[in-house]
Amino acid sequence: MQKKWTTQWIPGLTTFIHYDSANLKSDVRSGLSVAAVALPVAIAYAELMGLNAIVGLYACILPMIVYALFGTSRQLIVGPDAATCAVITAAIAPLALGDQDTLWQMAIAMTMMTGFWCVIAGRFRLAIFAEFLSQPILQGLLNGVAITIMVGQIGNILGLNSLPSDLIKCLIVLPQKLADTHKLTLILSATSLFVLFILKALRPTWPTPLIVMTIATILSWYLDFNSMGIAIIGSLGQGLPHISMPHFDPNLLRELIIPSLNLAVISIVSFMMTVQSFASKNGYEVDIDQELYALGYINIVAGLSQGFAVSAATSRTAVNDSNGGKTQMVSLIAALMIMLVLLFLAQTLSFIPLGTLGAVLIYAAWSMFSFKAISSMRAHNRSAYILTVFTLIAVLAAGLIDGIGFAIILGVLQFLRTVFKPTDQLLGIDNQGIIHPINPENDINPIDGLIMYRFNSILTYFNATYFKKRITQLVNSAAISPQWITIDATTSFTYNDASVFTMLKELIPTLKEKGVTLILAGRSTELSVWLTKNNISHYMEDIILVPDLYFAIKMIQKNEIQDKIKRQKTAIKSAKDI
Repeated sequence: MQKKWTTQWIPGLTTFIHYDSANLKSDVRSGLSVAAVALPVAIAYAELMGLNAIVGLYACILPMIVYALFGTSRQLIVGPDAATCAVITAAIAPLALGDQDTLWQMAIAMTMMTGFWCVIAGRFRLAIFAEFLSQPILQGLLNGVAITIMVGQIGNILGLNSLPSDLIKCLIVLPQKLADTHKLTLILSATSLFVLFILKALRPTWPTPLIVMTIATILSWYLDFNSMGIAIIGSLGQGLPHISMPHFDPNLLRELIIPSLNLAVISIVSFMMTVQSFASKNGYEVDIDQELYALGYINIVAGLSQGFAVSAATSRTAVNDSNGGKTQMVSLIAALMIMLVLLFLAQTLSFIPLGTLGAVLIYAAWSMFSFKAISSMRAHNRSAYILTVFTLIAVLAAGLIDGIGFAIILGVLQFLRTVFKPTDQLLGIDNQGIIHPINPENDINPIDGLIMYRFNSILTYFNATYFKKRITQLVNSAAISPQWITIDATTSFTYNDASVFTMLKELIPTLKEKGVTLILAGRSTELSVWLTKNNISHYMEDIILVPDLYFAIKMIQKNEIQDKIKRQKTAIKSAKDI
């Protein structure tokens, strides 16, 4: 029993306890490939945040190990991610006031707070809110992050040290600073960027950033780039991480509550998208609630190991998948390789040129662009396109934190608009008696005397008044006064909302005055109970509950036949009397 509970809480244990040695070769190959890609990217993202580059390695090792134990995806690789790093930087840089120790301390604190929110979300099974950031918002966010990162690296690419970090200010000041461009740095940066894209095109499976960074580091050491005025990373320290916290102001934690919640939402969305897409591709299921716990744990241990926030690393996961990685053993092997570099090659990393790091970041940011997806939205979904563009502009103009906030507010307003005034349909039948929506492009005909209506949303207090208004409009605007109006209750009456049934109390007498009988088709058992609970039982003579729309049609047709026979009998009797 204890063993079963342990493996449920730590699902990765099952994989390692019953590890299939046949997977070892492919797992080792994938682990080495993942480490080759993760090393330069982790260093570059630490530089992006203004932290010592070696902190990026701290953020890789323990999170990889912990996810291998607590995660349920066989392919997922975790680590520093461009979006999460950009969000953290936007939140903490203004508060740190240029002090690197404070910046590091706040990155650690915000990372652990983000992990805490994710664990809370897992505890209350809130994985469903992974869809809180819709795809249009996420597209706008990622494109905005990509542009922000690329503009932020202009200083490293040109060898300029005094450019503002704010995107708008940077673009304003840049023309005045171009004359100070360091030509050797620009040549190195341009060459690095060129080689990155050429190798990606010619050899897409190679660890391109590692190759370029290794060559640049060797040249930097051999030619002494620093003496030539080409900026390098400089001393990284060595050994295990250590940071002093006595001067950290705990009041700053209050400033990080909302940013850490924002970061948790972004992390959950991107994390779940990556987890589910690779699980679907490889034909297995993941436990999304356990994944939330795993996301929380990896961020907590990232903070404890004095790194910064981590999430699903899509590019490294793709490397793992393309190299045939079978199990979470890949993460352990990659973490071991990075640890060896941390312990024995830290001083070598100090020769990495900042221009090459900037090129690697621009290369990584470029892969986040999705012009094709945005263009597709413009052609097929105007509202999604507007939301994407708004998010993009908001992120660029107001910054990441405020931009995300504006985008979420717009998304919520768009959702409320959809709930308040959803689409609806009039229904009819074809020649075979099959029910279809009526529209100008088909030859579906309504049934004489019957309005058959579908309200494409859950009925709730948000939209009950609008529903009543639409029913009244349809009855009043009908070319021939209807005798019946049938509602597809399956799609709209999904739970007992007092406001909805209060609306029905008002609607039924209105329809009765016009000689129209209301039929609710579907959920007849639940509706019967809900009508009684809401004291509408005395209206039962004026409202009919049927199992489905087809039953309603048959009932109406049968009643019409009976009425026709009754009218004929009356006519015959009248004729005889005459």
